[in-house]
Amino acid sequence: MKTYETVTILKPQLTDGEVAAFVDKAKAFISSSGGEVVSEEKLGRRRFSHDIAKNREGFYLYLKFKSEADFVKKWTETMKLNQNVLRTMVMNALEHKIKPAKKAKAPVAA
Repeated sequence: MKTYETVTILKPQLTDGEVAAFVDKAKAFISSSGGEVVSEEKLGRRRFSHDIAKNREGFYLYLKFKSEADFVKKWTETMKLNQNVLRTMVMNALEHKIKPAKKAKAPVAA
């Protein structure tokens, strides 16, 4: 399984309860498809630089999850059909591997 990140922009007219319900459904959708939610973050309402579907702002949601590659297409198609979603984008998450520090050489005695 690969790790993915998605940012989804929801309509600003949604209440906090509706946003929470959407998050729960999205996490359940990922889990039911064999994926695993790694982290979630509600980034809040933000203003756009230009209108999107006659909206000047939207509610941003960030999810990081692990799933198979074919799930990304399924996710995108499902979000396009949802009336409350203005935009969504899925990206491969970069996993940084930390290398152990090199040991210092002992000083040579003269």
